[in-house]
Amino acid sequence: MKHPLPALSLALSIAAQAAEPVKVDIQADRPGPVIARQIYGQFAEHLGSGVYGGLWVGPDSKIPNVRGWRSDVVGALKAIKVPVVRWPGGCFADEYHWRDGIGPQSQRPPRVNTSWGGVIEPNTVGTHEFMDLAEQLGAEVYINANLGSGTVQEMAQWLEYLTAEGDTALARERRANGRDKPWRLQYWGIGNESWGCGGNMKPGYYADLYKQWASFAKAPRGNRPKLVASGGQELELNWVETLSTEIKDRMAAVTHHQYSLPTRDWKKKGAAVGFPEAEWISTLAVPQTIDGYLAKHREILDRNDPAKKFAIYFDEWGSWYDAEPGTDPGFLVQRNTLRDAVLAALHFHVFHRHADRVKMANIAQMVNVLQAMIVTDKERMVLTPSYHAFAMHLPFMDATSLPVQLAGVPDYTLGKYSIPAVSASAAKSVDGKLLLSLTNTHPNQPLPLQLAVGGKGVRAVTGQLLTAATMDAQNWFDAPDRVKPQPFKAEARSGLLALNIPAKSVLVLEVQP
Repeated sequence: MKHPLPALSLALSIAAQAAEPVKVDIQADRPGPVIARQIYGQFAEHLGSGVYGGLWVGPDSKIPNVRGWRSDVVGALKAIKVPVVRWPGGCFADEYHWRDGIGPQSQRPPRVNTSWGGVIEPNTVGTHEFMDLAEQLGAEVYINANLGSGTVQEMAQWLEYLTAEGDTALARERRANGRDKPWRLQYWGIGNESWGCGGNMKPGYYADLYKQWASFAKAPRGNRPKLVASGGQELELNWVETLSTEIKDRMAAVTHHQYSLPTRDWKKKGAAVGFPEAEWISTLAVPQTIDGYLAKHREILDRNDPAKKFAIYFDEWGSWYDAEPGTDPGFLVQRNTLRDAVLAALHFHVFHRHADRVKMANIAQMVNVLQAMIVTDKERMVLTPSYHAFAMHLPFMDATSLPVQLAGVPDYTLGKYSIPAVSASAAKSVDGKLLLSLTNTHPNQPLPLQLAVGGKGVRAVTGQLLTAATMDAQNWFDAPDRVKPQPFKAEARSGLLALNIPAKSVLVLEVQP
């Protein structure tokens, strides 16, 4: 299939437009904090076909798999070097009892998934299976313990089952179930959305529970996970204020959740495709709001935690639209378009700017649910525009953030929303390369840019461009490459490097000063 992009979006040209170019100056001599690779983390909840069918098909499936995990999906996720996976939820975690998911699969008790669709949860995928997936991916593990309907003893025993080294009853049980050595466990969440589906608690009450539960979250020296407290959402500053005041130790991070709803109305969120431009800009305005939330959170943490012991884990983020027509609303099926790729890049830029505190982020979710990386249908698989946004930003993992000075950025305004037409983030990669990520949020107008490093000209850039002919362009089984990165390069002329960044695009460059 011929790529549908106009020629201008696939090639660089000297910016000859009448408008003054946006000036982008990378301050390479002012290194900032490291961008934790975990910012590019993922989330896999027992929800719809996010696990069953999307990731897990079982060892007897005709779909190629390794111990039940489908090989095509695992291979695609390995290609974007998934750094960490959060499991089993989400709201599902607050009703999940880990003993339901160990032992012979045929003997595991089926339960009703009351959080998502009221369907039967067979518990075929449990602790052993998930830890095998993480090992296949080479990813760190972030498990959410059940504070909502579980007990302290249940949580403590699960942690022991995972990490015990000696000849304890739980270590023997783990070995009898097929795992001799303890697993490596990096992050342990105590509760999830405790303000809502996790128990409808107030922050002070949760803080007391957290301290109690953290006291019994024990593991062998050298394999003790970082303990994560359940924080708030949106502008609920009372959660981070209370937790950072009341909890003085045994807390590595406070979580925060924020989704991008075009209409800001949970009853009618907006369509995933066929949406008006008003819902393009309203969706892309959310990261700007998140930037403000994080700034306020940092002010609180800097006051209560000047030593910076506590990080922020933004462990649920992404677009949330009305469910795909004809699907179960509880399965959260939605199409993934160019809008989602631009939205992802804007989130990355925000997380990079707050890299001194934001040490993890987990998009919701990996496969078939919400802003998924991958969509499957039986044996078929397609990579979404969001997947490509993650792939393009791989060099930013563990890179050192750099300030970017922008001048002459026009506003993109429509109705009550106004956002910068250009967003940028720069870094120095672990192998010393100078990186620049750019977005043009305007859906109709290309923009001329001039690039510099410390006020001096740039010789050349090479990289990848992601754009498409329409705002809601998507990859689907009949056209899997409709939205796909294209090579992008340019060289300076007359001492200046000037280029046009196409409308509605993401551009990731390696800059040669």
